[in-house]
Amino acid sequence: MYNTCLRITGSEMDAEDVLQESFLSAFRNLKNYKGTASFGSWLKRIVVNNAINLVKKRRLDLESVDDIGQFDDRVVETESRDISYDVTVVNEGISRLPDGYRVVLTLYLLEGYDHKEIAEVLGITESTSKSQFNRSKKKLREILREELQYAG
Repeated sequence: MYNTCLRITGSEMDAEDVLQESFLSAFRNLKNYKGTASFGSWLKRIVVNNAINLVKKRRLDLESVDDIGQFDDRVVETESRDISYDVTVVNEGISRLPDGYRVVLTLYLLEGYDHKEIAEVLGITESTSKSQFNRSKKKLREILREELQYAG
């Protein structure tokens, strides 16, 4: 749960605050747990929502692309060579992404949300979610290439 908070908020201090608030919220609302999903799933949903709400409070700027058109869900690879990255380097790269990019990338790739769910949770359109995801992948590749250049 802490790692989920950290990936979404991008800050250790914020992640700790969100996690603590989420557990308090879950405890206060335990009577509302209906058992239709596992307790862990219910708690994780609270954690994710609280983390997203914190990021929104920091003025999450998601660019609307409704008039640009639909994006293809397929991953477009711009490089053919296979580069392997250390998990630590990738996590650091994700943490360097702008809030909007980091949140959408985290929810889609790491938390398993689809673009429709992301749109509902963040109050954006599906096309905006897809756009942010595609842009976040591109930006992450740039960050990782920079890291690779500095390391090499």
